Amino acid sequence: ILSVNCIKNIINILICFMLYILKIKGTTKIPDFVQIRDNNMTLIAYFRLSQITKGLEKSNLTKYKNEITEILHKMPYGKIYKYLKKNEY
Repeated sequence: ILSVNCIKNIINILICFMLYILKIKGTTKIPDFVQIRDNNMTLIAYFRLSQITKGLEKSNLTKYKNEITEILHKMPYGKIYKYLKKNEY
């Protein structure tokens, strides 16, 4: 039996695919990095900005690689970008 939260998550996935993309500036000892979170702000991916492709592959987000890479190159550090992708069905 599926829980109410599980059913809500399935409905959200069927309607649209929403991610929050955060681009964080590192320091001299810590590299720049990216966080990708779902609509509940649960961490989906965490990787260095210099390794976008590898980070997306590990998180099974290669389908959105081109779009996310373009967003990361354009967005400023310290901002949250709401990525919304309608299903292609």
